[in-house]
Amino acid sequence: MSKFADIVGQEQIKEHLENAIKMNKVSHAYIINGERNAGKEFIAKTFAMALQCENRQEFEPCQECHSCSQVKSGNHPDVIFITHEKPGTIGVDDIRGQVNNDVAIKPYSGPKKIYIISEGEKMTVQAQNALLKTLEEPPEYAVILILTTNMETLLPTILSRCVVLNMKPVRNDQIKKFLMESMEIPDYKADICVAFARGNVGKARLLAKSEEFDKVKEEAVTLLKYIGEMELNEVVAAIKKINEFKFDVNDYLDILSIWYRDVLLFKATHDANNLIFREEIQYIRKVADKSTYEGIERIIDALEKSKQRLNANVNFDLTIELLLLTIKEN
Repeated sequence: MSKFADIVGQEQIKEHLENAIKMNKVSHAYIINGERNAGKEFIAKTFAMALQCENRQEFEPCQECHSCSQVKSGNHPDVIFITHEKPGTIGVDDIRGQVNNDVAIKPYSGPKKIYIISEGEKMTVQAQNALLKTLEEPPEYAVILILTTNMETLLPTILSRCVVLNMKPVRNDQIKKFLMESMEIPDYKADICVAFARGNVGKARLLAKSEEFDKVKEEAVTLLKYIGEMELNEVVAAIKKINEFKFDVNDYLDILSIWYRDVLLFKATHDANNLIFREEIQYIRKVADKSTYEGIERIIDALEKSKQRLNANVNFDLTIELLLLTIKEN
């Protein structure tokens, strides 16, 4: 389904787009800015479907007319998803060929012609300057949606001609409710996905569906339980094992961070109810009893520093060894 009612959180964006449709004040260009997997594509597709719908109810697309069916299947002639030849960049030829040279042709069937540019941060400066020509004098039927994870890559001249809609982190209780009701995820698993997602519904959804995530989580928890008795080379080998999974090392480090936050919380409250890894309470209690507050905080800081180092391309083995020494010392 692609309805505004199905968008989890993002009340301000929903309200803005719903009002634009109701009052017939749709802008020629929007930027939807938010994290990867946050749901930008879903919002863009819902907006496009509503604008083209033949039997729209106030602002919601009917989901059933010929136009809605075409948007759902990705075959609507007037909803154009911009593709790019080269991986990593959207070049000037992509924009000229798919937007500038196409926009002068009137819509085939719908009232609007909608261009959806995913990964807008990948547009080269030349591509953005080419797009600017269309943004400066768009035909009245054109709507351009630029979806981006990083607005700083966009030229000020592009930003000034678009309505900017920033996605906000979604509340944990809303994500949990969505996972349990829409995806039928059990309570304890929903809690873990929510803790990881940090307000990103799409990420929570991906984790909930991922068998890899379950395996990596089990590997990480096993390591954390026995790290005190392990030799350094055994621990490094265990962490290297995560490279066998198609899994982001930052997400792996997040698992470790959440474990140590649980340890810190349990040490402070002696209450297991609010822990993410509450089924591992006997191990969490053991670590909490023998660690100091300062020691646990040093580990949490070291995990954050490791993420920064890896993002800055510092040597993987060296970064992980430094982290593990901190964990073992504390």
